[in-house]
Amino acid sequence: MTDQQQEKAVETAQPTPEPTTVEEPAVPEPPLLPPAALHEQEEEGREGQEGQEREPLSVPVKKDRRVLRAVLRWTAAVVVFAVAGAGTAYGITGMKRTDVPGLGTASDGRWDYPTLTKPPLPKGSPGPLAEANPAGSHFADLRALVLPAPKGATGDKALDGPDGWPATKVFLAEFSSADDRTELAQKLTDDGLRHIAARGWTTPDGTHTRIYLLQFDTATVADGLVSGNLGGYAAPTYPVRGADSYESDDDFPDAAKVTDVSLLPYAETKPYGAEQVREAFLTAGDTVAMIVQSRKGGANAVPFRQTVTLQSQLLA
Repeated sequence: MTDQQQEKAVETAQPTPEPTTVEEPAVPEPPLLPPAALHEQEEEGREGQEGQEREPLSVPVKKDRRVLRAVLRWTAAVVVFAVAGAGTAYGITGMKRTDVPGLGTASDGRWDYPTLTKPPLPKGSPGPLAEANPAGSHFADLRALVLPAPKGATGDKALDGPDGWPATKVFLAEFSSADDRTELAQKLTDDGLRHIAARGWTTPDGTHTRIYLLQFDTATVADGLVSGNLGGYAAPTYPVRGADSYESDDDFPDAAKVTDVSLLPYAETKPYGAEQVREAFLTAGDTVAMIVQSRKGGANAVPFRQTVTLQSQLLA
């Protein structure tokens, strides 16, 4: 008689148990054991029962199947969680910061400037702040040291000048008083002004930026022009158009200042007119930079300080 016929005969001989509605108490899952351990336990049970009438094979088989089902069930769960966890980790690392809920960083008002690269120096020439360059000379082309406009800005062609060198009167036109313009023009002549490079633009929010780089023979002359004429302790000596009263921008972050570049930042005080003006003077070696920003309703501090810092880095 075959095994299948024997099992059928046993099932026919035994009455089918009546279903019961009594709930059995929860039994803790058996410990997870590898298949080898299960076989070892089964062999030990058989050895301890030698000489005794063995239970029908259907009983231990049912127990073994329960253990195996538990092992397979928990193994499958572990695999599912591992795959899901790996997928989540990959998804997080593969997403942009702003795509992850709770990790988005709102804009703080900074402009999107292009990548800045200093122009190459002539072979063997030191930088403007090097110890081997006591005059603080900028040997690179001054026009290449003016900060470029941020993305989305409209250029101010009035500051371009022929071959990139605007006339001195373009710079002087920034100042409101005719007497101040005349006096300052004479000082620039006396100090031996060599070149002026400039750039201007207007961003979509209406901020108008102007940057002027004035180059002299030595760093001593440049320092003297700012400390003795252009810049004051709390306000610039010569007000620019649209601003009469100023205060020092004492909140300018120290971390945003560039080492060995002198900085005097100002902001127009209330009540100002239709526009507010922010202004700064930088001195780096033989070059003085004047940065002016104006905007209707108020010139924001963040883009102004960002512009000042980036221009300082180009001149250092």
